[in-house]
Parts: sequence; structure tokens; C-alpha cells
Amino acid sequence: MKGARSFAWFLVAGVVGLVVDVVVLYLFAPLLGWYVARVLSFLSAATVTWLMNRSFAFAGSVRHESLLREYLSYLTAMLGGAAVNYAVYVVVLHWLAGAWVAALGVALGSLSGLAVNFLSARYLVFKAHRTR
Repeated sequence: MKGARSFAWFLVAGVVGLVVDVVVLYLFAPLLGWYVARVLSFLSAATVTWLMNRSFAFAGSVRHESLLREYLSYLTAMLGGAAVNYAVYVVVLHWLAGAWVAALGVALGSLSGLAVNFLSARYLVFKAHRTR
């Protein structure tokens, strides 16, 4: 039950992160282009999801002594999902056209990296207490 609760909160954080991702992307794309802005938007979304995941999805889990170390560990752990996410985003941008194609690419990319990111967060960053 605890795993299902963690996953549900992880999904909630993911939806909030998706909104942040799309908003930052559309704000910065005119200045930086769709590809560079996507890196900035992903980092913004990852920061929001880290804050939510540490507070809700994995509350009570072992944390690093330093918040900065935990944050950097989280970003590092999310790189696998980020690679999948970005690849899907690029494919969508190249195959489709329209004003909301970038948002669709972000959404499909986020769904594609979901499992990798959840497992990375749960087992690499927010390791649960082990009871003996």
C-alpha cells in the first residue's frame, strides 16, 4: 500500500512538473529556441518534482545530509528518464507541426520516462528505511 501511495504522489508531482515544464518551455523558446529551452524547462520541472517528491511521495525516507547533495543526486538519477523524455520530444517536434506540438512532445516524453524516473527516485535517491 505504501508503494502505491508513493506512486500516486509521484504522479501528482509529475503532473505539476509537466505544467511547469510546458510553461517554462513556451516562455523561453522564443529566446532560446525549442531545444535549448527544453533543457531549461526540464530542469525547472525536475526541481519542482524533487521538492514535491521529497515532501510527499517519499516522505520519511532516508535523505542525504545535505539538501544540495540530495538535489544533485535526484537530478543525476533523473538523467535516464530525461534522455528518454528528450528523445521523444525531439521526434515529436520533427514529425508533427502546430502550435501545441512542443507541449505534446513534453507530455509524451514525460510519460515515456515515467517508470525510469520513479524507480530511480525510489531506489537511488529516496531509499526507504530497512527494518530488520
